[in-house]
Amino acid sequence: MLDKYKIGILGAGAWGIALARMLSNTGNDVVVWSSLENEIDALSSTHIHPLFPDVLLPSEIIYTKEISTVCQGADILVFAVPSLFFRATVQKAAPYIQDGTIAVSATKGIEEETLYTMTEIFAEEIKNPSVKTVVLSGPTHAEEVICDLPTAIVSASEDVNAAETVQSAFTSSYMRVYTHDDVRGVELCGALKNIISLASGIATGLGLGDNARAALITRGMVEIRRLGIAMGCKEQTFYGLAGIGDLIVTATSKHSRNNQFGVLIGSGVSIDGAIKQTKVLVEGINALPAATALAKKYNVEMPIISTVDAVVSGKIEPSLAISELMNRRSRADIGAAKQKTAHK
Repeated sequence: MLDKYKIGILGAGAWGIALARMLSNTGNDVVVWSSLENEIDALSSTHIHPLFPDVLLPSEIIYTKEISTVCQGADILVFAVPSLFFRATVQKAAPYIQDGTIAVSATKGIEEETLYTMTEIFAEEIKNPSVKTVVLSGPTHAEEVICDLPTAIVSASEDVNAAETVQSAFTSSYMRVYTHDDVRGVELCGALKNIISLASGIATGLGLGDNARAALITRGMVEIRRLGIAMGCKEQTFYGLAGIGDLIVTATSKHSRNNQFGVLIGSGVSIDGAIKQTKVLVEGINALPAATALAKKYNVEMPIISTVDAVVSGKIEPSLAISELMNRRSRADIGAAKQKTAHK
């Protein structure tokens, strides 16, 4: 029998609600907070989320408008809000976070102004050394988790006990959790894979086929890995669930907001038009300024990410962007380059 926990979830979007349902169904005490009061009212009265109209949520889940309530007595606090609102939410919660609580980031992004990851924001805003932090990341579409489809995820922390506690709390018959210690690498993958997903969607919208999409995904991970190594991350991280696993699902799935946003752009829809059609925050767009700034700061070449940035900013048409990528100077692939060096 796994241990049971009192878990607070900040954010009642698709991912927060999917996690709340799973955690409640495995016997944990779950409290959900949202800054949107009408959202809390609707969930409390109907136990149905508008994004999942066919799913009746467990009646045991408690919904609250008070951030102090979601923090009170929590063993684990999960922050599942968009990256743009992450710092403000942590600031609001910080005075109520109690000793020994584990703060979990379930948000993928990098703050534009500071270039901080979400756990680095934790470190700056939570002034309590007894509060350990964890990042939860991997190939995890809420639309599948809410339906109990098999999923694997990574619990990453510099504190092994915190990572293992989250592993215990989130493990279920359909959620397999692996621990990890490369926090920065896991978070970098989670943020930047959204940009590569935009590129994959643009290629699909242009009708370029599976070959182009596979190339973008593969070379996109090379770019992410290149930056990660420059930032001191472990190379193996980029070949695991939080790396290539998350990139594959985000760059290919119908559930991916970033992928579908890219499809609209590649199909000729303007950026503003695509935003209106998706009606949600697209984290790949939010991550672009930070990604380009990091590439410059660490002097790392990231042509796919730079090209997506040029498309989104209106500097180049999507069809011309693909031509520019295809006509870059020839070079060796990773394996060939290593092999050639080894034979010298």
